[in-house]
Amino acid sequence: MNVHTDPRVLGAVEAELNYLLPTAERPRSYTFEPPPGEPWSTALPEPHTVSIRNARPILDSVYLDSEGFELLEQQSAVKNFYDDDEVRAVYYPEAEQALKQATGADRVFIFDHTVRRRVPGAEDRRTGPRQPATRVHVDHTAKSGPQRVRDWLPDEAEQLLRGRVQIINLWRPIRGPLRDAPLAVCDAQTVSPDDLVPSDLIYPHRVGETYGVKYNPAHRWFYIPEMRTDEVLLLKCYDSELDGRARFLPHTAFVDPTTPPDAPPRESIELRTLVFHTK
Repeated sequence: MNVHTDPRVLGAVEAELNYLLPTAERPRSYTFEPPPGEPWSTALPEPHTVSIRNARPILDSVYLDSEGFELLEQQSAVKNFYDDDEVRAVYYPEAEQALKQATGADRVFIFDHTVRRRVPGAEDRRTGPRQPATRVHVDHTAKSGPQRVRDWLPDEAEQLLRGRVQIINLWRPIRGPLRDAPLAVCDAQTVSPDDLVPSDLIYPHRVGETYGVKYNPAHRWFYIPEMRTDEVLLLKCYDSELDGRARFLPHTAFVDPTTPPDAPPRESIELRTLVFHTK
């Protein structure tokens, strides 16, 4: 059997990840054409070559509350993930039930989804389909996590924020096995609060906040090689609990040096969810 196609025998790959170059200025990025004279982003990359381990041999001991990620098997009834209406009608309820079962939460609110299809040479957010995100980041921060609750559920927000709140992304390949631009995740136990840099994400009518991530040689990176379309990777992007469990998971797409040259470009979908524990 070809070594690459058997995920059980894969060890680790050496690959370059784009961390955040530390600067005195607070990083900011635009989601639309910026004003004249403004760059699309002031977040400058600082590439580092790191070892990214195959997580498959340890998946039975990897959890959202410790490492910050977890893999589920979940067959979807969706026929076309590029059909937003079908995704909302079919995939959202499937994901809600899967998350409740995985986390023990009593309520899940799905507020967003993004489909990505890699086009060689294309830049994300310019023209065409969304591209894989190729910088190390966390989608939400200690500030923007609670704000998402206030944005989406304003009438209930203060009551909901009295309980435990998580923001969890569900990431899955649309075509598989996925070999192009896989997702790398950083063990949350190896991330220091000083590694996380609050950064502005500027939309036309609001300013969001994400974390850029500074390089730390202590970071321990993993990926799930050859992900199938019936596999879903859960990523914890925020947790209100302060008791030592994982709160923020850095992640990024990366160029896998073992990817076959004829591998189809990555196609994937991610859901962003608010997960509530109110009881």
